Amino acid sequence: MKKVEIYTKSYCSYCRRAKELLHRKGVRFIEYDVTDNPDLELEMRQRSGRTTVPEIFIDDALVGGCDNLFTLEQRGSLERMLEE
Repeated sequence: MKKVEIYTKSYCSYCRRAKELLHRKGVRFIEYDVTDNPDLELEMRQRSGRTTVPEIFIDDALVGGCDNLFTLEQRGSLERMLEE
């Protein structure tokens, strides 16, 4: 299985939804909570080019946010991305 990383904030409902989907699929992921960590948030912004959370990466490739993750799941693409 590929390396999955997710940048989150503790109060973010979209982050919670994305993590719940990954948990339901049995996906192990590394979570980076940027809530009170400006250095980690800067890293996230530099990696993704975006300012919102969650930001999700699979093997260092940007998936995007929660909506992007759910779209991939609905299309059946997420499973393929995790297995390739």
